[in-house]
Amino acid sequence: MNSLQTEIEQRLAHNEPEVEVLLAEVLGGRCLRVFIDHPEGVDLAMCERVTMLLGDMRERYSLEVSSPGSERPLTKPAHFRRFVGRRARVRVRHPRPVQRVGARDEEPRAVRSFTGELVGASENEVTIAADGGMVAIPYSEIRRSNLIEE
Repeated sequence: MNSLQTEIEQRLAHNEPEVEVLLAEVLGGRCLRVFIDHPEGVDLAMCERVTMLLGDMRERYSLEVSSPGSERPLTKPAHFRRFVGRRARVRVRHPRPVQRVGARDEEPRAVRSFTGELVGASENEVTIAADGGMVAIPYSEIRRSNLIEE
């Protein structure tokens, strides 16, 4: 999680304590995109309230606040644990060598993206059943991850 996301979470904790910040990212240096969630769902009014609470950030960025949608971002160990059994895409910071199933004579190939079923999530890593078999990925190595539609 980045410092901007932490700052946004702290700001919302007082006025909108049930709003969860799933992801805050700066795109192209100018657009701040914030995905939020709420136990009762996210509607336009909630997005507007959050936008108003982050008013000073609109001076630095073009601000987009939205619900996660079907391809919900996964950024915290609790997110991964909640969705064990679902399909996800996990992109890593550094390529990882993976041996294709049934290709024992071939050299492992370097892969930056894994798609498959989330089968486990500890405090330190997530395990995904991907094309190359089971892959354990430390959270510190994850660049971006999200659920994918089944």
